Amino acid sequence: MNTLDGDRGEPTRGRGLQAFSAGLRLSLSTPAAILLGSAAGFGALANDAGMSLLNAVFMMGVLFALPAQVVMLDSLARGGSLIAGGLAVALTGVRLLPMTLSMLPLLRRGRLRWRILASHYIAVTAWLEGMRHLPSVAPADRLTTFLGIGTGMFASSLIGTAIGFQLAGSVPASLAAALLFLTPIYFLLSLMAAARQAMDGLAIVIGALLGPVLYLLVPGLDLFLTGIIGGTAAYVLGKKLSAFEAEDDA
Repeated sequence: MNTLDGDRGEPTRGRGLQAFSAGLRLSLSTPAAILLGSAAGFGALANDAGMSLLNAVFMMGVLFALPAQVVMLDSLARGGSLIAGGLAVALTGVRLLPMTLSMLPLLRRGRLRWRILASHYIAVTAWLEGMRHLPSVAPADRLTTFLGIGTGMFASSLIGTAIGFQLAGSVPASLAAALLFLTPIYFLLSLMAAARQAMDGLAIVIGALLGPVLYLLVPGLDLFLTGIIGGTAAYVLGKKLSAFEAEDDA
């Protein structure tokens, strides 16, 4: 029965299962294939670095963010401590804060424990798919749908890590490294396809130009600052451009 559970605005079990299944179907397509390939690249690199299969899969499950995992892997491979690696990972994780804040308004309904789980799933690909699909989903079903999206991507990442680890001996290191770029390439192409306003295109261009410069100047905070500075500049320039166009039309 498609009714809501009391005053919480939560779907009933039957409706919740339908929403979860819908999210799972959304994830098990191109996004899952992209994550599978990217995770396979990480698994192969983890094997080459001397990490065990269990540790590689555990790292994927706990961090669930390829840049953070590569940073941690590099730190450990160089003989660094877990504390130093953890601090570096924390810096790379700052970039996910704006994504989480922008996603939270769509996930207001539901129990706290499920919203906490959903926040763990907010990485680049899951965030992108969530922002694309959740606005068209009924508010009471959005959290459950996103849990389906996140679970599908999470499972694909774990499976991909295990596959890449086992195939490490037959996969060249250059190919394994190249696979890691599947996710950012997919993210960039998706953003370009979804750009509708001038400020959307400006944000992509400014970010592409600003990112490499900030990486050289402030590594670790480069992605966060690129988003803050580039996004703000794109918003201001986009507003001014819209005002000029409105004056021309008048």
